[in-house]
Amino acid sequence: MPAITSFAPAKLILFGEHSVVYDRPAIAIPFTGVHARAAIFAMPVAPSGQVQIDAQAVQMDKTLDQLDPDDPIAITIHGVMDKFGISSLPAMHIRLTSTIPIAAGMGSSAAVSVALARALSTFLGHPLPDADINDIAFKVEQQLHFTPSGVDNTVITYARPVYFVRSQPLEFLHVRQPFDLIIADSGISAATGPMVSGVRERFNADPARYNALFDKISSIVLLARDCIEHGSAVDLGPLLIENHALLKGIGVSTPELDILVEAAMTAGALGAKLTGGGGGGNIIALAPEDRMENIQNALLAAGAHQVWTAKVLPPQEPFR
Repeated sequence: MPAITSFAPAKLILFGEHSVVYDRPAIAIPFTGVHARAAIFAMPVAPSGQVQIDAQAVQMDKTLDQLDPDDPIAITIHGVMDKFGISSLPAMHIRLTSTIPIAAGMGSSAAVSVALARALSTFLGHPLPDADINDIAFKVEQQLHFTPSGVDNTVITYARPVYFVRSQPLEFLHVRQPFDLIIADSGISAATGPMVSGVRERFNADPARYNALFDKISSIVLLARDCIEHGSAVDLGPLLIENHALLKGIGVSTPELDILVEAAMTAGALGAKLTGGGGGGNIIALAPEDRMENIQNALLAAGAHQVWTAKVLPPQEPFR
């Protein structure tokens, strides 16, 4: 039997990170420039139920029964088994790889969960629908990130730009005109969970101030949606700048991220902001086509660990 392989993209939040945890809207897109990959191989001579897991990115080479029940990979595998109503698996070798930077706000954990759940269900002969994949990945996010919004697993599962409000029906965005983004990695790791918890502590200490900041971010998200679906993508630039200022206000930016945002703007970006949980990770910049190279060079000169480009396009086939 040939290997079953599945891929899942990274994600980028354009607008609304952190406030989305407090039931405000966010806009997120899949980013296919990096991805997670799950490959599953049958092991016909191994004992039934032996599941070997090789995930070198996290120095893992174990069997399923050696994993803690709260391990994200174990949660994903058992989530698929629960959907199938089975208590054991055929012998298999699972190989997990990823080019998504870890702790960089790009949804690396959700991407691995989505790729693994999709590959395993396909290996078992009945690919699960996206809603079930999304549900499994969200359970992993709950274990890892305390009070996740659900945006990471959702945009990665469906691999389409989304307008997202927690506990409300998912809405896909119809992108009216393409636009170009540059993503710059600060090289600083910052796990999402502690950043979310830090904002929660500050929110609890001063809810009036933080609700006001979240409301301002919500207004920006609504304006951005209108620009993406009905207006001009150029108008997203000032909204990115304003959203970044508000994220600084809630305490999740860093001097390194601010330097990258300023470098992008000085080199000709129309707007820029941090993306994801903050504390490190990445910034995104809206780039005119004729300034792409200049902005990339400026970001590298300002200390970016690496840069990527992404084109946000009208609806097309999902990434699988």
